[in-house]
Amino acid sequence: MKLTLTNKIIIGFILGLVLGEFFFLYFSPEVSHDLGAKVQIVSKIFLRLIKMIVGPLVFCTLVVGIAKLGDFKAVGRIGIKTIGYFYFATILSLVTGLVVVNITQPGSLQSWPKPAAGTETGIDASKAKTMEDFILHIFPDSFFKALAENEILQIVIFSLFFGVALGSIGEVGKRLIHVIENLAEVIFKMVNYVMEVAPYAVFAAMTTVVANKGLSILISYGYLMLCFMGGLLFFTVIVLWVICLVNGIPYWKLLKELKEALLISFSTASSEASFPQTIAALEKFGCSRRIVGFVLPLGYSFNLDGSMLYMTFATGFIAQAYGVHLSLEQQITMLLTLMITSKGIAGVPRASLVIIAGTLTMFNLPAEGIALLLGVDPFLDMGRTVTSVAGNGVATCVVSKWEGEFNPPLAD
Repeated sequence: MKLTLTNKIIIGFILGLVLGEFFFLYFSPEVSHDLGAKVQIVSKIFLRLIKMIVGPLVFCTLVVGIAKLGDFKAVGRIGIKTIGYFYFATILSLVTGLVVVNITQPGSLQSWPKPAAGTETGIDASKAKTMEDFILHIFPDSFFKALAENEILQIVIFSLFFGVALGSIGEVGKRLIHVIENLAEVIFKMVNYVMEVAPYAVFAAMTTVVANKGLSILISYGYLMLCFMGGLLFFTVIVLWVICLVNGIPYWKLLKELKEALLISFSTASSEASFPQTIAALEKFGCSRRIVGFVLPLGYSFNLDGSMLYMTFATGFIAQAYGVHLSLEQQITMLLTLMITSKGIAGVPRASLVIIAGTLTMFNLPAEGIALLLGVDPFLDMGRTVTSVAGNGVATCVVSKWEGEFNPPLAD
């Protein structure tokens, strides 16, 4: 029997766990880390191949969709609905994180070693962009530079202008649209080739993470993991399901369609790694190509539900670990602050931790507290990445439904 890609990814995930734990148990930390780094090259190659495809894929799908629409008013209408939904989902995810950390009290119910002042965390809060920096960063000064550096938001802006212009020049534009459609088909074929590497990349990524930290870290951080993953599960299973229920979207069928994208995201802790798979799954699920091409790239910068939930949860956890009580007013202030500052994190490595570090200083909490999370952060990152991918899938379906361009699969 021929194995499906999903089965191959699951096998790669399990084998990666086994090999990583073997390295961790039977070699010194230095050797284990070195072996993990050598294996990691496979996952790095896979992520590079994905980045090679993502920019052209966004450009082709969005340009064709907008050009066929050919109306800036329609683009503006879709844009307002999309951003409106993103802020609604952001508030829900931030509130969920805050509620979960207050109810479960992971920082108070266990004795946590307080990192000494000046402990190196590798996180620089100054890397967070100001709102002015972020707004300017959205607009490209060179399309080819944006493609080369994989700046998705800048590619989206150029594609919007290019698509509207293309749709307005008549017969010449129609011929060029056909060419770009064919180019998109070629890129999707490339995606199929690249995805053959995914099981090996998943194997390498899991081997590296476990070789560095060992599965035993999950026991020492067990309650924290349980609380956070429980929060993510609640958001994914209940909150997103209710949103879909209200909008008449078959949520469980959507998750079934997204299963490969979710598996890849979880294993590599990268939502970008599953971007092509997510596009294909949403189009197959019944979302129009132009809505997918517009909403999904924006979602990867503006609608990271898992990361939003993590920001309020982690800040609350560190405050509890240091015995600092945050009043209701302070928590509401934190929520509103994160709702704004979190929109400037696109393209920043370990962006969630950068924003959290900045938030800690606002409430006179030691930035070194982030060191409490660093050991287990790679595992937490897997969970929040899956939630973000699922959230963006729901966002795309909702906007498609609002625009009357959603044709879900027939019931079994």
